[in-house]
Amino acid sequence: MNNTNNHDERIAKMTFAAVYPHYLVKVEKKGRTKKELHEVIEWLTRNNEKRVQELILEKATFETFFQQTKINPNAHLITGVICGYRVEEISNPLTQQVRYLDKLVDELAKGRKMEKILRVA
Repeated sequence: MNNTNNHDERIAKMTFAAVYPHYLVKVEKKGRTKKELHEVIEWLTRNNEKRVQELILEKATFETFFQQTKINPNAHLITGVICGYRVEEISNPLTQQVRYLDKLVDELAKGRKMEKILRVA
Protein backbone atom coordinates (compact mmCIF):
# COMPACT_ATOMS: atom_id res chain seq x y z
CA MET A 1 0.00 0.00 0.00
CA ASN A 2 1.24 3.46 -0.76
CA ASN A 3 1.06 4.79 2.78
CA THR A 4 0.53 8.46 3.05
CA ASN A 5 0.30 10.18 6.37
CA ASN A 6 -2.58 12.23 5.00
CA HIS A 7 -4.62 9.13 4.13
CA ASP A 8 -3.97 7.51 7.52
CA GLU A 9 -4.76 10.74 9.38
CA ARG A 10 -8.01 11.19 7.44
CA ILE A 11 -9.14 7.68 8.38
CA ALA A 12 -8.15 8.19 12.03
CA LYS A 13 -10.22 11.37 12.27
CA MET A 14 -13.35 10.00 10.56
CA THR A 15 -16.11 9.24 13.01
CA PHE A 16 -17.56 5.77 13.22
CA ALA A 17 -20.98 7.45 13.53
CA ALA A 18 -20.54 9.00 10.07
CA VAL A 19 -19.62 5.69 8.41
CA TYR A 20 -21.94 3.30 10.25
CA PRO A 21 -25.12 4.39 8.38
CA HIS A 22 -23.34 3.66 5.09
CA TYR A 23 -22.45 0.18 6.31
CA LEU A 24 -26.07 -0.41 7.29
CA VAL A 25 -27.50 0.84 3.98
CA LYS A 26 -24.98 -1.22 2.04
CA VAL A 27 -25.85 -4.50 3.74
CA GLU A 28 -29.62 -3.91 3.91
CA LYS A 29 -29.72 -2.99 0.21
CA LYS A 30 -28.30 -6.46 -0.47
CA GLY A 31 -30.83 -8.25 1.74
CA ARG A 32 -28.71 -8.61 4.87
CA THR A 33 -29.78 -7.40 8.32
CA LYS A 34 -28.67 -4.96 10.98
CA LYS A 35 -28.29 -7.97 13.29
CA GLU A 36 -25.84 -9.56 10.84
CA LEU A 37 -23.91 -6.29 10.56
CA HIS A 38 -23.61 -6.15 14.34
CA GLU A 39 -22.51 -9.78 14.43
CA VAL A 40 -19.67 -8.91 12.06
CA ILE A 41 -18.71 -5.78 14.04
CA GLU A 42 -18.79 -7.74 17.30
CA TRP A 43 -16.66 -10.53 15.87
CA LEU A 44 -13.96 -8.10 14.78
CA THR A 45 -14.03 -5.64 17.68
CA ARG A 46 -15.54 -7.61 20.58
CA ASN A 47 -17.95 -4.66 21.05
CA ASN A 48 -21.56 -5.67 21.58
CA GLU A 49 -24.43 -3.73 20.02
CA LYS A 50 -24.88 -1.59 23.14
CA ARG A 51 -21.22 -0.54 23.10
CA VAL A 52 -21.37 0.18 19.36
CA GLN A 53 -24.37 2.46 19.94
CA GLU A 54 -22.50 4.26 22.76
CA LEU A 55 -19.55 4.88 20.44
CA ILE A 56 -21.92 6.19 17.77
CA LEU A 57 -23.53 8.58 20.28
CA GLU A 58 -20.09 9.71 21.47
CA LYS A 59 -19.18 10.39 17.84
CA ALA A 60 -15.99 8.41 18.40
CA THR A 61 -13.37 8.70 15.70
CA PHE A 62 -12.08 5.49 14.19
CA GLU A 63 -8.92 6.08 16.21
CA THR A 64 -10.91 6.16 19.47
CA PHE A 65 -13.21 3.35 18.32
CA PHE A 66 -10.33 0.96 17.69
CA GLN A 67 -8.33 2.09 20.75
CA GLN A 68 -11.27 0.96 22.86
CA THR A 69 -11.59 -2.46 21.26
CA LYS A 70 -9.83 -5.75 21.39
CA ILE A 71 -9.40 -6.95 17.82
CA ASN A 72 -10.25 -10.58 17.18
CA PRO A 73 -7.05 -12.65 17.12
CA ASN A 74 -8.21 -14.17 13.82
CA ALA A 75 -8.45 -10.79 12.10
CA HIS A 76 -5.18 -11.56 10.32
CA LEU A 77 -7.16 -14.14 8.32
CA ILE A 78 -8.99 -11.29 6.57
CA THR A 79 -7.33 -10.92 3.21
CA GLY A 80 -8.12 -9.45 -0.16
CA VAL A 81 -8.60 -6.09 -1.78
CA ILE A 82 -10.77 -3.31 -0.40
CA CYS A 83 -10.73 0.28 -1.66
CA GLY A 84 -7.86 -0.65 -3.97
CA TYR A 85 -5.58 -1.94 -1.19
CA ARG A 86 -4.66 -5.46 -0.10
CA VAL A 87 -5.69 -5.43 3.56
CA GLU A 88 -2.93 -7.83 4.58
CA GLU A 89 -0.29 -5.41 3.22
CA ILE A 90 -1.45 -2.25 5.00
CA SER A 91 1.32 -1.18 7.37
CA ASN A 92 -0.56 1.36 9.51
CA PRO A 93 -2.37 -0.70 12.19
CA LEU A 94 -5.36 1.64 12.51
CA THR A 95 -5.88 1.91 8.77
CA GLN A 96 -5.62 -1.87 8.53
CA GLN A 97 -8.24 -2.35 11.25
CA VAL A 98 -10.65 0.05 9.53
CA ARG A 99 -10.10 -1.76 6.23
CA TYR A 100 -10.68 -5.11 7.97
CA LEU A 101 -14.09 -3.79 8.99
CA ASP A 102 -14.72 -2.45 5.47
CA LYS A 103 -13.79 -5.85 4.03
CA LEU A 104 -16.12 -7.74 6.38
CA VAL A 105 -19.01 -5.40 5.58
CA ASP A 106 -18.28 -5.84 1.88
CA GLU A 107 -18.30 -9.62 2.21
CA LEU A 108 -21.60 -9.45 4.11
CA ALA A 109 -23.14 -7.27 1.40
CA LYS A 110 -21.92 -9.63 -1.31
CA GLY A 111 -23.85 -12.49 0.28
CA ARG A 112 -20.94 -14.47 1.64
CA LYS A 113 -21.91 -17.05 4.26
CA MET A 114 -21.51 -15.82 7.82
CA GLU A 115 -19.18 -18.68 8.81
CA LYS A 116 -16.84 -17.64 6.00
CA ILE A 117 -17.00 -13.97 6.96
CA LEU A 118 -16.25 -14.82 10.60
CA ARG A 119 -13.42 -17.11 9.56
CA VAL A 120 -14.91 -20.13 11.33
CA ALA A 121 -12.85 -23.26 10.71
